[in-house]
Amino acid sequence: MKRYALVAALVIAAYQLIPADGWWTSGWQLAVGCLGVAGILTGARRLPRRDRLPWWCFAFGVGANVTGIPVAIWAEDVLGWRTLPSPADPLFLLLYPACAAGLALLIRRREPRRNWTAAVDAAIITTGLGLLAWVYVIKSVTEGQDIGMFGRAVQAAYPIGDLLLLALMTRLLRGAGSRGASFWWITASLGAFLVGDTAWVVIGNLPAVGAQVEAIQWVQRSIDMVFLTAFVLFGLGALHSDAQQIGVAAASQPVRLSPVQLALLAVASLVAPGLLAVELHQGRVVDGPAIVAGCTTLFLLVVVRMAQLVREIERQAAQVRDLARRDELTGLPNRRVWNEELPRALDYARRDGRPMSVALIDLDHFKLFNDTHGHPAGDRLLKEASAAWHGTLRAVDLLARYGGEEFVVLLPDTGEAEARRILERALAVTPQGQTFSAGIAVWDFAESADELVARADAALYEAKAAGRNRVTV
Repeated sequence: MKRYALVAALVIAAYQLIPADGWWTSGWQLAVGCLGVAGILTGARRLPRRDRLPWWCFAFGVGANVTGIPVAIWAEDVLGWRTLPSPADPLFLLLYPACAAGLALLIRRREPRRNWTAAVDAAIITTGLGLLAWVYVIKSVTEGQDIGMFGRAVQAAYPIGDLLLLALMTRLLRGAGSRGASFWWITASLGAFLVGDTAWVVIGNLPAVGAQVEAIQWVQRSIDMVFLTAFVLFGLGALHSDAQQIGVAAASQPVRLSPVQLALLAVASLVAPGLLAVELHQGRVVDGPAIVAGCTTLFLLVVVRMAQLVREIERQAAQVRDLARRDELTGLPNRRVWNEELPRALDYARRDGRPMSVALIDLDHFKLFNDTHGHPAGDRLLKEASAAWHGTLRAVDLLARYGGEEFVVLLPDTGEAEARRILERALAVTPQGQTFSAGIAVWDFAESADELVARADAALYEAKAAGRNRVTV
C-alpha cells in the first residue's frame, strides 16, 4: 500500500509538468484513473466475496469517469463535437450512481436496522446545500443558455449527482460502524470529488475574471489534480487492511451530535432565510418559490428531528425509571419498589378485610459460599435462586431484593398456613444445594408497614437461631 501511495503521489505531482496538449493531459488522467481502479480491484480481491460488491461499484464509477476523459478529447478534436451533451457525458455521469450504489450498500451492511435519526440529519444538510446549488448552479444551467432541453438536463445532472453523493456521504458519517483508515480514505475521496466540482462552479460564477482564471494552466491543472487524487484515494481505501471492517454490522447505539455536526445542521437550516436576506438586500426576490420550498422542507425536517429527540429522551427516561426500580443483578424489583408497594397493599387489605402476609428470606451461609467459590459464583447463586423462587410464587405475589442476600415477599390474601406452604415450596427449589431461612409475619390490621417488616425480621432471626433451613411464622 505504501508503494502504491508513493507511486500515485509522484504521478499526480508530475501532472503539472507534462506538455500542454489535450492528448497528453487526457492520457495522464486516464493512467491515474486506471491506477485508482487497479487499486480498488486489487484490494477488493483480498476481501470475502460478500464484501466485494461495494468496491466493484466504486471501481465501475471511477473507471467510467476516467474513460470519459479521452472520449471527450476525441469527440472535440476528431469529430468536432462541441455541443452538449457530448458522447463523454454518459461516462462522466456514471460516477454518481455507481458510487451512490456502493455507499448505499456499505450503509446497509454497517447498519442492518434503519437509522432514521442519521437519515434526517443527512436530509437537513443536503436540503440546505441543495437550495444553494439550485439558486447558484442548477437554475443557471437550465435557463438562459443556447442549448437544447436535453443538454440542459445533462448539465443539471452534475450538481444533482454531487448532491446525491453528499447526502450518502453525510449519512455514512452520521451512522454507526467501524471508522478505520479505509473509512476515512473513502470519505476523503468523495470529499475531493465535491471540492473539485465546487471549484469549477466558483470559477465559472466569477462575474469578471472567471474565464481568465480558468485559462491559467496551473490553476486548471491543480483542480484536475484534486480529481486525480480522488481516484487514487479509493484505491488506498480498498488496499488498506481496515477494508475488511468497513462493511461489518455495527452494534445498535444512539446517534450523538458532536459540536461540529450540530453547527453543520444549524448552518444548513439557516441557508433558506440567509438566501432570502441576500435577495432582499439586493432589492429583488427572484428565487421566492425555491426559498419557500426549501424553508418548508427544512422546517418539517427539523420538526421530525425534534420529535426523534423527544422520543429518545422519553425512552431514556423510561430506562432510567426502570433501572431505578430494578435490582441490577437479579432483575427483581428493588427496595424502592417494595417501600412503595407495601403501604398500598396494606390499604387494599384494610379496605377489603382480607389477610396479608410478609416474608423475609435470607440465604444460609452466603458469606461462606462467597469465600469458598468466589463472588462471581455468589452472584450467579443470587440470580438463580431469585429466578427459582419467583417461579413458585403466585401472579399476585411480589418478590423483591431487600439488600445483599436478603429478599422480601409480599403475599396478598394469604394467612399463616398458606404463607408457610408458599415459602416451603420456594425453599425446596433453592439451587446448588443451598438453603434459606425465612420469617413470616401476618398483618394484624393495626401495625404500620415498618412494624410488620420488623416482625417478619424477628421471625427470620428465630429461624436462624433454630438452625436455619426453615420457615418461621
